[in-house]
Amino acid sequence: MSFSFHPEAEKEFNKAINYYEDIEPGLGYDFALEVNSSINRSVDFPKAWAILEGDVRRSLVRRFPFGILYSEEKDGIFIVAVMHLHREPGYWKHRR
Repeated sequence: MSFSFHPEAEKEFNKAINYYEDIEPGLGYDFALEVNSSINRSVDFPKAWAILEGDVRRSLVRRFPFGILYSEEKDGIFIVAVMHLHREPGYWKHRR
């Protein structure tokens, strides 16, 4: 299986990397590793995470207040959002 990003989800991911990197050099890299680890767990076990709404599931990112929102597709997972868990919970719904 593989994964792909909604264009806005990819922008969120990159924006968060830059934000953490501005706070402390190397922290953005750590964030990217944790997000990639969460994505890889979701690719390996796409049904293991709780359904958030409809067919969208959320896997949590370790060490950071983020969740990876994704739907399972035929050839992998489609990442709808790289969502900060303490901001605007439903902002991503128009992306499906």
